[in-house]
Amino acid sequence: MTQLINGTNLPSLEALKTQAKRLRAAMSERQTPITQSMALETIARQWGYRDWNTLSAAAKSNAPHGWHVDQRVSGHYLGHLFDGTLKAVRAAGAGYWSLTVVFDEAVDVVEFDSFSAFRKQVNVTLNGDGVTQAKTSNGTPHMELRAA
Repeated sequence: MTQLINGTNLPSLEALKTQAKRLRAAMSERQTPITQSMALETIARQWGYRDWNTLSAAAKSNAPHGWHVDQRVSGHYLGHLFDGTLKAVRAAGAGYWSLTVVFDEAVDVVEFDSFSAFRKQVNVTLNGDGVTQAKTSNGTPHMELRAA
């Protein structure tokens, strides 16, 4: 289940660490350098946690199971076979996942012979089985995804 803090999804552990790095850089630019430890503790407090260890544990337990950034995937998108990589992953709640998929080769998303529209990257929301709820006019899911 996705943990909500003030109505907001808790980011991944990597995203939280990136926030701490940005905070540290900003403080350094303002001639007030802080340690990485201080930055992590500050980020934890901003998210409503007492310390970094508690926030880190919450972020790990909130991580999507089965999908992860940089994971190799394959499947069908709008009826076309593809191979690709996951660029972004987040729990969307109620057993769904929001993913950004980067295709190895661009996929034509148009079915007309007179023109084409190629996409190299798409954002999709999938259920736990890796299938979109959204369907094409013939009833086929927009995407069916599996680990490569």
